[in-house]
Amino acid sequence: MWQEYLSVTTIDEALRALAGRGAHARIVAGATDLILELERGARPDIDTLIDITRIPNLDQITLDSEGVIHLGPLVTHNQSASSPLLRERAFPLARAAWEVGAPQIRNRGTVAGNLITASPANDTITPLIALEAWVTLRSLKGQRQVPLREFYTGVRKTVLQPDEILVDIAFRALIANQHGTFIKLALRRAQAISVVNVAIILTGELPHLDSAVVTLGAVAPTIIHADEAEAFLKSSLLTEDTILRAAELAAKSAKPIDDIRGTAAYRREMVRILTLRGLRSLRDGKEQAGMPSEPILLRGNQKTRRRESAGSGISASGKEIHTTINGKKHRFATGHHKTLLRLLREEGGLTGTKEGCAEGECGACTVFLDGEAVMACLVPAPRAQGAEIVTIEGLAANGALHPVQQAFINDGAVQCGYCTPGFIMSGAKLLEERSNPTRNEIEQAITGNLCRCTGYYKIVQAIDDAAKITSTEVKNG
Repeated sequence: MWQEYLSVTTIDEALRALAGRGAHARIVAGATDLILELERGARPDIDTLIDITRIPNLDQITLDSEGVIHLGPLVTHNQSASSPLLRERAFPLARAAWEVGAPQIRNRGTVAGNLITASPANDTITPLIALEAWVTLRSLKGQRQVPLREFYTGVRKTVLQPDEILVDIAFRALIANQHGTFIKLALRRAQAISVVNVAIILTGELPHLDSAVVTLGAVAPTIIHADEAEAFLKSSLLTEDTILRAAELAAKSAKPIDDIRGTAAYRREMVRILTLRGLRSLRDGKEQAGMPSEPILLRGNQKTRRRESAGSGISASGKEIHTTINGKKHRFATGHHKTLLRLLREEGGLTGTKEGCAEGECGACTVFLDGEAVMACLVPAPRAQGAEIVTIEGLAANGALHPVQQAFINDGAVQCGYCTPGFIMSGAKLLEERSNPTRNEIEQAITGNLCRCTGYYKIVQAIDDAAKITSTEVKNG
């Protein structure tokens, strides 16, 4: 897929590598989109990946003295969804981040990557344009700031130059008289691209409005403002009649197309419905309804997470990959051009991790990478350098099965068994994060895992029963 894989430890090192390789190189962090494009042969022009995940302090979410929130280029969707700062001062972004993919995807995928991919259906772009965000782009020649609204030139097209790196996402934090929300319509509960999404930010002492921002995703080549609705809402009273009219005007702004996920007419009507629901929720103070107060992340606890520097210059063209799998040191002289999934199966002989879709859709390849649950099919194999990995083969300890493994046997939660390793890995990481999860939390944890045999009832029951066992063990010391 790629000829060279470089793991860098500073932004300057990344910029030099990028400048020397031009348009044939790409910066990667989560790589959840790029890996798929490379696997499908859609990017034959790309032969070098420059991994910036080892650069320290790029995963910070901060508020500066001027009331501006900054997101580093390694901030993931899970970090955004669980950030107290974003939930309080930029809720539309936190909600959108939580709506992306599933926990394993959100642990790898970054907000910066979502912006650069530039699909009009990408969830985090819509609220960030509503928040009037801007991005900082850096090259060896200097840096520039670009309003996010001007960053896009079309579907999957941006003003980012081949030698530039996005180093910062910034926007003003919402203040006391500002309220916002984000609503997404998709064809299933999780792991689904938006059919339509809407972000709304209202300014004023509700129901009295000073101004309003309404942005729409997946209804035009780029994210657009519902200009007529915004003008109508300005200096208005947020009555039911006002809401109904604003929703109609928002639908008029949409310029959707027919595709496999919905017709243009359906999308336009859904813009009206989602705008209606969003405005009503803000009027009633219920904009955070349905958003868990503590989202399931499948990141375990702080003690198990690590992101150590692996050194620079790790190349797919020859150097060995040194990694730790299930507590044992491994060295791989081959497999540099593969995904982590295929490295584990083909070079490591660890076939418990299954390849179901190879697209990050089914969760059968779920493993723990530096303490976080990820889809191994979306991780470049060289990212294993210096990392700690746990596969299904490593869950059992001291000759005893993990409680989730044992519960799957006891409850008959296994049918064909192909998806089982992924479900067990997700369940095990959940119990590390929550010793006594609710049913809803169990369901959140397995939204990234598909089973083609069952109705999931036994799977949920097994994880619940395992939680009861572990919770009792914790209480008993």
